[in-house]
Amino acid sequence: MERLKLVLQYFQSNSESISNGICIILALVSVKLYTSFDFNCPCLPQYNKLYSLGVMIVPPIILFFLGVLVNRHTGVMMDEWMRPIGERSKNPAVVKYLFSAMIQRALLAPMVWILVTLLDGKIFICAFSISVDPKPFTGMPNNTGLDLIRIMAKVPCKEDSIFRNSSFRKAVSRYIRCYSQAVGWSILLLLILLGALGRLIKPCFDDHATFLQTRYWSNYLDVEQKLFDETCVLHARDFARKCVVQFFEDMREDTILRLPHPPSIRCYREEEEDEEEERLHGITKQEQVDQLLNKWYYAKPELDVTRIAYRPRACVTWEDQDGKTLYSDV
Repeated sequence: MERLKLVLQYFQSNSESISNGICIILALVSVKLYTSFDFNCPCLPQYNKLYSLGVMIVPPIILFFLGVLVNRHTGVMMDEWMRPIGERSKNPAVVKYLFSAMIQRALLAPMVWILVTLLDGKIFICAFSISVDPKPFTGMPNNTGLDLIRIMAKVPCKEDSIFRNSSFRKAVSRYIRCYSQAVGWSILLLLILLGALGRLIKPCFDDHATFLQTRYWSNYLDVEQKLFDETCVLHARDFARKCVVQFFEDMREDTILRLPHPPSIRCYREEEEDEEEERLHGITKQEQVDQLLNKWYYAKPELDVTRIAYRPRACVTWEDQDGKTLYSDV
């Protein structure tokens, strides 16, 4: 249970970990879908290959676009690519990095589906049974009234009457399954080798400092968008509350019952109102909100926080009657 909590905390730590978790879930879903999918070969020469290739190709395409859709990097990349330049220049390296990360994660689930289908072999048997030369195998059914192609097309269908108690179908299926598994393991080995070579060779050709800068600013774009969304949610909540309270206050009757108000409650309420005013940031009209959002899209601020980082800070100093400093937080 503790290990499960650690895994969940890792996947919730940042957007990149969340994206990795979603891709792993999609990969597991693809395996579960395939194992629960009841594949039935048509056993017809003109449809076997078409149906099998459709089952092998169409679900990976769906899983790929689903991976692109749920990946947070997709939205961040498109926002950075399509936004006007404004006061902030675009960095093509950041867009390229986000695109590469998105594609790599989106390809995980489709590759898992393809590898599982190849290692299982049923789809491969259905697609290529008519391409196998039957001469090396014994026990081929005779006196069926069917030509050779139709007989080979029925190899995936073990329930067919022509293959009842026949070792021919099992031998052909085993032969094609071996090829299917060989292709699957070869693709898996190739992917692992490409990944290892990419990790080993990339530092030799890329500047690591440039890579660190690109990764930093790609993470910055993600964090900036999340903070902006959170700030907008807080502002919208306080804006809505003020609007509703103002509406009810406008609807009150003129006769108001006036009672003395405890000073402690008054102080607390003033602090609460000050906090709400701080969240509103002086944006109190619809036109101001629209102008702010418009400016955020068309003219994002430059990446310079010197003014707010070094702004003057109020300091408090306690002195005695003679002017001698007792304590200061300077």
